[in-house]
Amino acid sequence: MTSSSGPGIGPGLVLVDKPAGMTSHDVVGRCRRIFSTRRVGHAGTLDPMATGVLVIGIDRATKILGLLTAASKSYAATVRLGQTTSTEDAEGEVLQSVSAAHLTRDAIDAAVAGLRGDIEQVPSAVSAIKVDGRRAYRLVREGQTVELAARPVRIDRFEVLDVRPAGEFVDVDVEVDCSSGTYVRAQARDRGVDRVPRQ
Repeated sequence: MTSSSGPGIGPGLVLVDKPAGMTSHDVVGRCRRIFSTRRVGHAGTLDPMATGVLVIGIDRATKILGLLTAASKSYAATVRLGQTTSTEDAEGEVLQSVSAAHLTRDAIDAAVAGLRGDIEQVPSAVSAIKVDGRRAYRLVREGQTVELAARPVRIDRFEVLDVRPAGEFVDVDVEVDCSSGTYVRAQARDRGVDRVPRQ
């Protein structure tokens, strides 16, 4: 996210191509400085390591962010088969590794076939969901165990784009169209192929 400082502008929506390494809150903070207003919000939250579109509302436009947050989302992700981590993504501590080199494209496609429709999903504990007024990811970082209740979500499309061997592991590139509140990480966590762990 690059910018130059300048005068404030009126209310509106800004589409930010969020780079890896910034939190959604970091983007809001930068927009507050750029647009010279404290009244800035975002529609949905992207993980710090995620890149992609983050919709920012400025001034009165923050009132419509709730409508955008409820809209369906599309994600591109890479799921690594053969490994689990403490954060259910590539940034966490590796908890388990097993060989996934034996998995075929047919086996992967068969496992993915059941990932569509209305489901109950337990969100990732490393998430922005609030537990007793605090973000779940903060509690996890403090060493606390966080248990979140399952939530109804909808997966409209879960498509395998590519399957790539990665040594003993297999990286699966996917595109997912889903309802708001869906965690692709949780989908990867909950669905394996031949009991092979994944992140």
